Amino acid sequence: MSSNAKHLPSIDAGHYKNTAGCETEVMPIPDVVKISMSQHIGAPCKPLVAKGDTVKVGQLIGDTDAFVSAPIHSSVSGTVVGIETQRSAVGGNDTLVVIETDKKQELWEGIKVPEVNDLPSFVKAVRESGLVGLGGASFPTHIKYNPRNIDDVHTLILNAAECEPFITSDHRGMLEDAQNIIDGMKLIMEYIGLDEAYVGIEANKPDAIALLDKMFAEQGLTNMHTFTLQDRYPKGAERVLVYEITGKEMKAGVLPADLGIILSNVTSVAFVGQYFKDGIPLIQKRMTVDGDAVAQPKNIIAPIGASIHDVIEFCGGYKAEPKKIIMGGPMMGRAIFSDEMPIVKNNNAILAFSKDKAYIPEETACINCGRCHSACPFGLLPTALAEAYERRDAQKLSDLQVMQCMECGSCSYVCPARRPLGFFNKLGKGVVKEAGIK
Repeated sequence: MSSNAKHLPSIDAGHYKNTAGCETEVMPIPDVVKISMSQHIGAPCKPLVAKGDTVKVGQLIGDTDAFVSAPIHSSVSGTVVGIETQRSAVGGNDTLVVIETDKKQELWEGIKVPEVNDLPSFVKAVRESGLVGLGGASFPTHIKYNPRNIDDVHTLILNAAECEPFITSDHRGMLEDAQNIIDGMKLIMEYIGLDEAYVGIEANKPDAIALLDKMFAEQGLTNMHTFTLQDRYPKGAERVLVYEITGKEMKAGVLPADLGIILSNVTSVAFVGQYFKDGIPLIQKRMTVDGDAVAQPKNIIAPIGASIHDVIEFCGGYKAEPKKIIMGGPMMGRAIFSDEMPIVKNNNAILAFSKDKAYIPEETACINCGRCHSACPFGLLPTALAEAYERRDAQKLSDLQVMQCMECGSCSYVCPARRPLGFFNKLGKGVVKEAGIK
């Protein structure tokens, strides 16, 4: 398929890929980790360890019988010194298993390479690995890899766009972990029974595109292809990416599998390739650390549960007082209230900004310039949606298709009046849900 397919409207946000040339560094094991039991969409896990227990690397420490869930494993060896509750970035309360590390990093005796011979055993192994979507959504991956309409699913798409400003961890992963990506693709395609695969990569990563093209050719993988995307935000959004590569439109509530597609983040697929070689579950994460308040921006691999403070210290500490710290990218990430919060599975970046960079100009009146409408990937009318939200008009919000909004923030970014239009849409969805409108 040609990479010159029709492009949806998008915004040309500054890329700021400052760390694209920074090879990944492995962070030392900190003195203490706090491992959250809420690291995925769905039911949180229950701790399977108690204060005083000794744990080892890769040991299961949290799980639940809920369908939408994924188990949690220890990223370190050491002693459980407590079970705490902490306010999360989204406002809820997380249960944390607090482990004092012994720095020995002894592997748990139960770790073994999974034995797989069919789809059910493959899905079971993926669940046991603790894998969730590593691109931001944190949806349990084993559910995604077991679609109900499996006979209608024929295409694998890897999301390697990495369109958010600053973040380069997926880019480094493609350059440093390409064989695991390919091996993961092979496994997924074999056990789900897929015919072809595409890796969607933005054009500002030519080295990653060239490397994967070369390796596909050398290994005779004629059913695997890279697909060059325009380097414009939000090309990595699920619904935008599917349209760009296949021409198929995904409405809100439609899953990729409904269109015959398995869509997975490139880092998630690389993990699949690694896990089926060594059996070590998801216990660490590659991420970008950047922002003008960080002394030494880097790409790092950190143990899950390390505090953001420890991560920043590994990057030279703060060179300016941080006014805003974001888990994720500046467009769709979440601002946090403390750098004592722990790293979780789907963290792909920690960004720390000074007062000057975090400053948001005062909001002014709408001038009806239409920029928000032009920037919206789905042609919505953000100003009209904002007016409907301010009136709490659920029917009007529904008529204006607020549920189609994917909260990419493009409208807010381009608004000369600095109105938080994307946030209004988020709140507007709540109004529609409360009204029971379908």
